[in-house]
Amino acid sequence: MRRLISQGSPYETKIGYSRAVVDGDWIFVSGTTGYDYKTMEISPDPYEQTVQTLKNVAWALEQAGAGFADVVRVRYILPNTQDFEACWPALKDAFGNSRPAATMMSAGLIDPAMKIEIEVTARKPE
Repeated sequence: MRRLISQGSPYETKIGYSRAVVDGDWIFVSGTTGYDYKTMEISPDPYEQTVQTLKNVAWALEQAGAGFADVVRVRYILPNTQDFEACWPALKDAFGNSRPAATMMSAGLIDPAMKIEIEVTARKPE
């Protein structure tokens, strides 16, 4: 059973993707950034963006019936690797107990205001 979850980002309709896809027990959360999707505002601070990004990811996981404890894989994408350390406290708060497999990559993001993008894969709890 496949279910699509949308968060209302204008990029979802412009590009044609879902915030998350639930396929059986698996949950795939798309690369998610620090926009507050209600206001379409984004902080210039990498830490604050990380906190908001994690709120967005948590929302998607919750819609799918899971949480951070169920994440098995996480990918961090940052245009500036020097910003990554500032993000660590928020990442540890979210993933410190579950400790998923993780990768940090440096790449350009679609909007220069974006400092971090996070993608996760989770498995629904039994």
